[in-house]
Amino acid sequence: MMPPQRPLKTLERVLSKAGLGSRTDARSWIGARRVRVNGKVVETPDMWVDLERDRITLDGRAVRAAKKVYVLVYKPKGYITTYKDPEGRPTVYDLIRDAGAWLGPVGRLDLDTSGLLIMTNDTQFAERLSNPEYKVAKTYQVKCADLLGEEQIARLRAGVELSDGPTRPAAAARLRDTGKYTHLELTITEGRNRQVRRMVEAVGSKVLKLVRVAIGPVRIGDLPIGKWRPLTEAEVRELCPGYAGGAPERPGGRPVRTPRAGKPGKRQR
Repeated sequence: MMPPQRPLKTLERVLSKAGLGSRTDARSWIGARRVRVNGKVVETPDMWVDLERDRITLDGRAVRAAKKVYVLVYKPKGYITTYKDPEGRPTVYDLIRDAGAWLGPVGRLDLDTSGLLIMTNDTQFAERLSNPEYKVAKTYQVKCADLLGEEQIARLRAGVELSDGPTRPAAAARLRDTGKYTHLELTITEGRNRQVRRMVEAVGSKVLKLVRVAIGPVRIGDLPIGKWRPLTEAEVRELCPGYAGGAPERPGGRPVRTPRAGKPGKRQR
């Protein structure tokens, strides 16, 4: 029998996964000689370390695995989902400064799209949630530039041909028609770049407004735009059935419980 493999990871990845900052931050700390492995200063971000045997410190403090944190953010239009923007545009990180942990977005929402964005420091959870093989549903409300006919909506349901191949069948429902615009609710199980916009263009229209309102069974509900709240244990389980990761915690280490009926939990602002 082969001996079990040791959990080797690069030093910069270990620092990032510990919830201390981005990989860019980790590289800068290593370059500034602030990181030691087993008492020795290391200046190589790509150095392999053994999480079970090596002692890693940043500014003399031991680096430990971060508590798992999962939050739902209502991203406004005009915000980007990267940590820093060379053009100085606002980012989703401006909205979660009080989250108490370094979090990364699960997937992306483009600049002109608003709505539900999940952020976490649980990379396995994020990878599973964004992996198209698991077919996690993502639901959008769409304002189209024209009145769509039933044939066009049927094409969206059946799947349309895009430049990178045909889309999977989608759930598409007409919400209402107002003046010369059709409002749809569209649910897809893929995550291609600007997919919803390209699907609507493939049936002869354009997207004027796009809001993601749900991922799997988790809906954005009455969360105010630009605000965030922690996901509950039940929501994490529903998003990734069978996932064996840690239970979500609030900043400070308190577990996030599912509110009892009639006693809604307080929302983080």
